[in-house]
Amino acid sequence: MNMLIEKLGLKNRKDLVGFFSVLTAGQLIYSGFEAFKGTFYNLLLEVLNISNSELGVIFSLIGISVFFYIPGGWINNRFSVKSILIFGLVVRFVTMTVVIMFSPSFSILKIIAIIWGIVDAFFWPAVLNGVTLFTNENKRALGFGLLESVRRAEEMLMNLLIVAVMALFSGLIIFKGGMLIYNLLIIPLIFLIIKYVPKNGIAVEGEINESDTSNKSLEALKGIFFVFSKPKVWLASISALTIYWCYIILIYSVPYLQNMYNLSTSQTALFGIFNTGLMGVLMGLVAGVVSDFVFKSSSKMISVALLISAVTLSIVVFFKVDMIFSFVLLILFSVTTFLSKSVILAPIAELKIPEKYMGSAMSIGSFVAYAPIFWVYTMNGSLLDLYSDDKIVAYELIFKIGIGIAILGSLSSLLLVIINKRKSGNTI
Repeated sequence: MNMLIEKLGLKNRKDLVGFFSVLTAGQLIYSGFEAFKGTFYNLLLEVLNISNSELGVIFSLIGISVFFYIPGGWINNRFSVKSILIFGLVVRFVTMTVVIMFSPSFSILKIIAIIWGIVDAFFWPAVLNGVTLFTNENKRALGFGLLESVRRAEEMLMNLLIVAVMALFSGLIIFKGGMLIYNLLIIPLIFLIIKYVPKNGIAVEGEINESDTSNKSLEALKGIFFVFSKPKVWLASISALTIYWCYIILIYSVPYLQNMYNLSTSQTALFGIFNTGLMGVLMGLVAGVVSDFVFKSSSKMISVALLISAVTLSIVVFFKVDMIFSFVLLILFSVTTFLSKSVILAPIAELKIPEKYMGSAMSIGSFVAYAPIFWVYTMNGSLLDLYSDDKIVAYELIFKIGIGIAILGSLSSLLLVIINKRKSGNTI
């Protein structure tokens, strides 16, 4: 434990508890609903008493958070990480209780989904800001890597726990009970955040200087324009966009192998669990260590990882290789993708942005990073429909696009490294 405190640059065990409270908040808020969409999709339909298309609408409404990341930046400047996390968790606890206990109609579920989407727009950047709040300036990548690993490990373990219980005692009531228990876990987490997460940013300055509300609000707005004007923030954000695009492409590696080599559903499922599930848990911690202690910079590691991703996909697409080598190459693509994704916004955190403006930096970074959601799934789906008679052609086109995107991301990160070296001290 003391070694972890030292590696993260924390002051004491109290900070360590606060740090892990922030990481857990970044997963627990989603554990009672969104985290179930893969493993328990059909059970969600039964619990909510809705159709597939209606559940699709609900997740689409939750996804509106992307549109609110920019105004969410003002909220993250104006209020402390502590206040935002508590507010977001309270809103989720109340609304999730309504979902579980009262089985609301689809119309009410849509309203709740919109609330979740809006709250997520400032909650998730607050989690990212919380990582920067606790970690040492030179250990940010390790902090972000732990965020990825802890979130994925918690999701996997919590889902496996419900699977194990339902294997012994089947029934919809067991699943609803799991949803309720996970929702109740929010309460002790809120108390941990109250006790161990300090106030930060403009909210603290206001208390110290006794500034009025309008001054603090204006200062928060000023922070958005300040971050908007910094080219290095945009370079890091473009790099993050390419990382997330590659992550989406990774998802298609499983059906590609199934179509290419006529694998069984069970074979591809096992490969998918390993390549897109377990790999995410393992690479989170590895990414932070490699970035901070080998490359000494998350941007350097991202540049190298994305370049290797481009080379790997090029071999898959342009050279005829056997099944075993294809598996090896796509596992390597998974490794480099998760190495990058685990520290996706660490380059922004490593810039010398004033702490009081870091919230808006994370919000803008999140908006750009997750923007591919708007078009990549649709584009890939259109390609698969267009080449429905020969889906291998579609998958290879998706991978070819991924090669270009990975090269763009590698160059963006490399340019950021060069600029940082020329401007000593990583000055923003």
